[in-house]
This record gives sequence, C-alpha cells and structure tokens, in this order.
Amino acid sequence: MRHRRIPLDHAHHHGCLNWSRSALDSISIPAPRGGSHTGPNPTDRGKAGSKLHLLIDGQDLPLAIRLSGANVHDSKQLEAIVDAVPGMRNGRRGRPRRRPTKLYADKGYDVGRCRRALTHRRIVPRIAQRGVESSSTLGRHRWRVERTLSWLVSYRKLAVRRERSSASFLALAQLACALIVWRRTRGALSAPQIA
Repeated sequence: MRHRRIPLDHAHHHGCLNWSRSALDSISIPAPRGGSHTGPNPTDRGKAGSKLHLLIDGQDLPLAIRLSGANVHDSKQLEAIVDAVPGMRNGRRGRPRRRPTKLYADKGYDVGRCRRALTHRRIVPRIAQRGVESSSTLGRHRWRVERTLSWLVSYRKLAVRRERSSASFLALAQLACALIVWRRTRGALSAPQIA
C-alpha cells in the first residue's frame, strides 16, 4: 500500500492534486490467455477480456485503479474503487484526505446504489441520468478520465493482458499510474511560474 501512495503523497504535498472534482470510467482489455478477473467481453464478441476501472482527480492524476472481468458491470466497482483511494497527508494535522468533493461518471453508473454510496461518503454524485441528460453534458470533465485511460493503454503491456495472474497485471497497471503521476507532477513543478 505504501509504495502505491508515495507518488500521490508527493503530488499532494506540492499542491498538484485537485480534490474539487474527480471522474471515473473503465476500459476493456483483451485477455487471450484468460486467468483470474477475466470474462466474456460483450463488446468483443464474447472473447475473454478484463476491465480496468480508473478514478482520477481534477488534474487527470490517477487516484485508484481496479481490475475486473470484462463482463462485470461498471456500477459494481464504484464503491471498491472510491474506497481504494489511499489517505494522503500534506504535513498538516488532521485526518488524511481520501475523498474528492464531486465525482463525474457516465450513465453506466446511473444506479441508485451508486448515488447513495457516494452521498454516504460525502461525495457529490454528478452521474448522467438515463433518459434525462446526455453523457456529453458532463463531457467537459469526463473526457479527462478517457484521456488518462488512453495514456494507460499506451503502455504495450497494458494494451493486451498476457499475464494469467491478475495480481501481476494489476501491479503493471499501478506502476503505469505511478509513472503518470510522477511525470505530470514533475512537469507541473518545472513549469515556469508567471508572476
């Protein structure tokens, strides 16, 4: 747990995390060798696949990542991924910060259970409602998580899951998230400050 938190602690300490909003989405990954946390992918003619669920902050930094079978509905992973955000301190007294203020998600999370779970955790749900609003109305915030997911699968080891062990594949995904946090934080800290 500690190794996963170090890059986020660094980003939080330097003020690079934006807790005012977050976004959640998932991406399906082919898993031709099968293994644990795989299932028939409904978007790929039932071929074996896995799904990466990603929660980011308002600056596109990955806060938590989870792995499931490709046939697992997104809404079933919401509570687990929100609770997977490690507590971060920035040198001040008090409890570590773990929760964003708002969470943006698409219609796949439009379930009463998801809204109640977020409200219980004092997170404002901004989930597109089926038949009421288009997912595109939340697009100005949600596109960020889609971009971060594309950064993840740009690592060839994550584009196709070849590891049968879910722990090995998830460790690779966590390493990719740590690299994204490190690179984005380094870039923000090295950018010239305009007075």
